[in-house]
Amino acid sequence: MVAQIDSTYIRMRPTRLWSRLLSYVLFEGRPLTTRGRWINPLVFAHFAIEKRLPQMKAVKAPVFILGTGRSGTTILGVLLSMHRDVGFLNEPKALWHAVHGGEDLVGSYTRDAAQYRLPEADAKTRRNAHRLFGAYLRVTFNRQVIDKYQALTFRIPFIKSIFPDARFIFLSRNGWDTCSSIERWSQIHGQTVDGEVHDWWGADRRKWHLLIEQIIPEHPDLAPHKDALLALQDHRSMAAVEWITTMREGLQLTEREPERALHVPYESLCQSPAATARQLAKFAGLRDDKTFIDYAEIVLSPRPTCPPFPLPDYLEAPFHATQAALDSFAKET
Repeated sequence: MVAQIDSTYIRMRPTRLWSRLLSYVLFEGRPLTTRGRWINPLVFAHFAIEKRLPQMKAVKAPVFILGTGRSGTTILGVLLSMHRDVGFLNEPKALWHAVHGGEDLVGSYTRDAAQYRLPEADAKTRRNAHRLFGAYLRVTFNRQVIDKYQALTFRIPFIKSIFPDARFIFLSRNGWDTCSSIERWSQIHGQTVDGEVHDWWGADRRKWHLLIEQIIPEHPDLAPHKDALLALQDHRSMAAVEWITTMREGLQLTEREPERALHVPYESLCQSPAATARQLAKFAGLRDDKTFIDYAEIVLSPRPTCPPFPLPDYLEAPFHATQAALDSFAKET
């Protein structure tokens, strides 16, 4: 499915095709494990030109979708892209790499050093980001940008230094379902290229090693098990580590800054699509749009859940505590 476009999307709002196709072709790039990577030099050449031009349009109150991969962030972004005012960027890793060369955790565009947490942006980085996002809004004829890139969950100060009025949607999902989905994704899309393994964890586990080296030391209950974590081979257990750390990050953000960060459980999105879509629109400052609400009701419905699976002993307590925190939030809301 190119650019996450299907027949329902086209039927309900064909005018959205221009925005989604331009997002896919000119701004998102093609990361590791995807087809069509031949287009990346053209995408970066386009970015180089845009960074030299005056800013085409002001970027106001951008919204960033945060969370763990395989937790429903893509369908949430596609849903929001149905709104007549929204331009949706689905993991625009190429764009962010053009903004900051040290952001590539996976190894899609470089094998140079990368950081989970990026420092606050300098003047040049801020200018480049505003020019690229402004160009995106101009050529797609949109008022507001929605950016879904899960790595940004760990880069909130960096984002706020670029866009002080940014808002964040933190999407959480049951850990068993998320981790099982990550395992299936890696089984389907994993491949060996020129002797190098490319899968969910990047080029030869680049993202995994960066997670263990840079994020795990911040978690007292996980840090003592660094050597055991590095030796993990089971994708579900590895995914559990990513899920725990990402959920903790998102929960801390929404507790710390409730006025600019909204926590949305994936299960609530699927069970009450219209009500949740209205909540999202209000939070993002979007105008009323009946087609947007109707689309939510058509494409979203409760999903089957996955059974629990065994975890290493040292992950049991952190995993269950994180799941309990999410369950507690869901009950409160």
